[in-house]
Amino acid sequence: MSYTKPLPAIDNWNRPFWDATREQRLVAQACEPCGTVFFPPGPVCPHCLSAKLSWKQLSGRGTVESWVVFHQVYYKGFADEMPYNVAMIRLDEGARMLSNVVVPNDSLHADMRVEVVFAPATEELSIPKFRPLTPGEG
Repeated sequence: MSYTKPLPAIDNWNRPFWDATREQRLVAQACEPCGTVFFPPGPVCPHCLSAKLSWKQLSGRGTVESWVVFHQVYYKGFADEMPYNVAMIRLDEGARMLSNVVVPNDSLHADMRVEVVFAPATEELSIPKFRPLTPGEG
């Protein structure tokens, strides 16, 4: 079975992120002068505008801040997953990321603690998604 959903356009800015996901690691850019961790990647820090950036290994844990549940098929590849959620995850390191939470949509809630899981899309690409942490996991 082939992957039928849209795939990201990989470029020089985001290649380290996608290379890490292939290795089942979550990374984001970090500003060396001020310490801000941010996503998506870019040429300068969104906080202090420094161009002194590096890639930081993240814990993969975070909190659901908000979400939407899609009931309309905009891309054929999502038809079998209808309805599906897209959530705003605040990672523990401070960056925010849009992703899916692999949980029944009616059990999503604000402040839900989650951790990253990686869904293979192609031989070269894995998509980061999130699953709920059980109480006591963090």
